[in-house]
Amino acid sequence: MTGPNELVDKVLAELPDQLPAQRWFGGKDRPVTGVRPLRTTVLNAADPVLVHVVVEVAQGDRREPYQLLVGDRTDDHDATHDAESAGLLLDLIADGARVDHLAFAAEPDAELHRGLRGRPITSEQSNTSLVYGSQYILKLFRKLTPGDNPDLVLHRALTAVGCEHIARPLGSITGTLGDGRPTTIGMLAQFLPDAVDGWAMATTSVRDLMAEGDLHPDEVGGDFAGEAQRLGHAVARVHADLERALGSEPAADDDIGQTVQAMRDRLDAVVEDVPDLLPYVPALRSAFDAAADTAGAISIQHIHGDLHLGQVLRTVQGWLLIDFEGEPGTPVDERRSLRSPLRDVAGVLRSFDYAAHQLLVGAAEDHQLTVRALEWARRNRAAFTEGYAEAASSSVGDPRERGRLLRAFELDKAVYEVAYEHANRPEWLTVPLSSIARITGEGA
Repeated sequence: MTGPNELVDKVLAELPDQLPAQRWFGGKDRPVTGVRPLRTTVLNAADPVLVHVVVEVAQGDRREPYQLLVGDRTDDHDATHDAESAGLLLDLIADGARVDHLAFAAEPDAELHRGLRGRPITSEQSNTSLVYGSQYILKLFRKLTPGDNPDLVLHRALTAVGCEHIARPLGSITGTLGDGRPTTIGMLAQFLPDAVDGWAMATTSVRDLMAEGDLHPDEVGGDFAGEAQRLGHAVARVHADLERALGSEPAADDDIGQTVQAMRDRLDAVVEDVPDLLPYVPALRSAFDAAADTAGAISIQHIHGDLHLGQVLRTVQGWLLIDFEGEPGTPVDERRSLRSPLRDVAGVLRSFDYAAHQLLVGAAEDHQLTVRALEWARRNRAAFTEGYAEAASSSVGDPRERGRLLRAFELDKAVYEVAYEHANRPEWLTVPLSSIARITGEGA
């Protein structure tokens, strides 16, 4: 059996070459120039060996901390791939253990069962989640940030006010970075084995429509509009519960000004790398300028921050929102700040466009299918905003009455998507570009 120290040394030597291939590694835009350990904690010295390691990854002038779970049972030494090693983490949480700088704790009134084996969810990207039976899911935040992670903070706040549209948080792992700053390592939550994610449901509806000749979306058995409306209800109620738990405040004039300036700055940066965006710059600038002249008070509060159809689950009880961490590429201070709930609304609207057009990516141009995709998107976008308006708190109200601001948020999100697709999936670039052309052409 390889000793813990020898095992960690071996892993650290291999990391610079292995990191770019990891789904959860967020630095694929630059070469790794160095890796150094910040904290090493032996969680189990016997079989199976389990070591928690916090490393600092250097990429030129960028320095970012990541966490690893190192074991001796898999070829890649990633202990999250070994069921028994993963099970040790749940046992430590259930026991309320403290090992070196790591504190494992169950949430108040949570009764956890020990001895369950863990399996990783393969679809996750920026984090790693382990599922235990049909009961628990443990999210490990791979890239660490100082302070409490917004995902844990907002789940606790929503639980405190009895929110019905989240999975209950059950435990946490906290620790410190190399300089002693506290950080959230992981969050344990209720697992819902019967849940289906919104993206899968929406894209299935689109496939049904495309296969049904000349029928309209409301004539197809897989029509999604009713679910879109119920999803609008759920999102509005989560926003209302966040406001009830953590408060809200009117946005000051300089808050709106800074928000719009950030939109302009993003546009300037993206258009330098993506010339295809250049024809739309005047219309985008005009839309952002119009948002700056928004009349009336705008409420800001804590929001989800990265809401789309892949961040919602449909269970037999209704819709749930997951992953309140915020956009991983956004600075953590921004993710913790108060923002307009219309950002989340815009994120879902953009996701409906993606769901409608994803079957057309890479296919020969077909006017009939394009018209049907646009009809599906319009129907479900309208149903979602209608549902949101029906359940919205008075401080937010009907998002359609904030048309210029909502339009600006959606266009800003589309500009972000242009940058992402250009760097990662060039064949998908037509989706956000066509949306920008449509939105700026239709007006508010």
